[in-house]
Amino acid sequence: MNRRGFLAASAASLAGGTARGARAQDADPAGESQRMPEPAVALPTDGVPREGPPKRIAAVTTVYWKYSHADDIITKFIEGYSVIGRTHLPHCKVAGLYVEQFPDTDIGRGMAARYKIPLFDTVAGAVTLGGDKLAVDGVLLVGEHGDYPLNEKGQQLYPRRRLFEEIVKVFRASGKKVPVFNDKHLSYSWENANWMYRQSRELGFPMMAGSSVPVTWRRPPLEIRIGSEFEGALSVGYAGIESYGFHTLEALQVFVERRRDGETGVRAVQCLEGAEAWKGAERGLWRRDLLERALERVPDRRGKLEDADREPVVFLVEYADGFRAASYLSRGHASEFAFAAELKGRAAPVATWFYLPKPQRDHFSFLSNHIEKMFLTGRESYPVERTLLTTGMLAALMDSRAAGGKRIETPHLADVRYQPVG
Repeated sequence: MNRRGFLAASAASLAGGTARGARAQDADPAGESQRMPEPAVALPTDGVPREGPPKRIAAVTTVYWKYSHADDIITKFIEGYSVIGRTHLPHCKVAGLYVEQFPDTDIGRGMAARYKIPLFDTVAGAVTLGGDKLAVDGVLLVGEHGDYPLNEKGQQLYPRRRLFEEIVKVFRASGKKVPVFNDKHLSYSWENANWMYRQSRELGFPMMAGSSVPVTWRRPPLEIRIGSEFEGALSVGYAGIESYGFHTLEALQVFVERRRDGETGVRAVQCLEGAEAWKGAERGLWRRDLLERALERVPDRRGKLEDADREPVVFLVEYADGFRAASYLSRGHASEFAFAAELKGRAAPVATWFYLPKPQRDHFSFLSNHIEKMFLTGRESYPVERTLLTTGMLAALMDSRAAGGKRIETPHLADVRYQPVG
């Protein structure tokens, strides 16, 4: 083939692969190139009526910088967001904003100025919009990040209860209440967390909490039928023992709550670290085979497991119904969240990886959409009791770690019972 023939053949091949119907002999010189795939991304708000004016939302946060949790959640309610090409504009409007700290990296002031959102110097101001009674339809509470101290157990003392209490004071004074979302675990202490939960039940307002891990993409897609019988379960996480340990417990709980009879509460927990964690596997306290199965789903792993994870952390959880599970925090081998379980009636364990796409951060898009659904419907999208239980588990596990890995009985968590969402 000569050069002219080669170029003609190449052009024909390119046209056939991308133009689909645009042929030289067509009268219309403009044809269609290959259409961009348009996957049907389902969002929790699909099917929820968007009636009336947008819901007015107060946003209360500790700090607001790029890629902070405030940015990942509050900004989505201000600007909208995309999920694989699908754009979603919440039927909500951030009407008032409170930011507690303003580091050099702050974007909160700029966001408020750009979108003409009143910036208040008190929580009550944001919730009342500067008046003397409740003036919004929902509250976003993002008490994550910021300059707050650590206690002797390594827990960050974020003021979630204090900020939540300021919100509740307005509810009580106004004789009205609206849905509230609290980002991540409720508090570093069980006492604070339980108090917050009890306020929502006493006053009767919808409340949701937790992180983006339970609602993000799962690869491969995995949903366990409610009422299934578990023979074993283990989640994988990484990084900070408290901050990311919560995510790892959530990755466990969002699946095991679907076991037969629903969630029955937790009887005891134990934190194993370093050599004791590996010895725990040898003693049958947690299942190495489920760890390896979960890690098979993680795309990026570094080095041999025992070499990379000389100091792993393992959370042991004994449920009130006798079921036992574990969460494994990698110290170097993996930097992802994953899950594996053995189910009665299946020949091999199931496993999945919680995909947290960056920089698009779709996981926060799904979380924000669940929150919006609560604001629009006045009903919780998933049970806040899951976060209450994982908060209590984490607090007791931090106690166990501080006590050198002692088993901690948790009678207060044995009463946290709930049914998962279908």
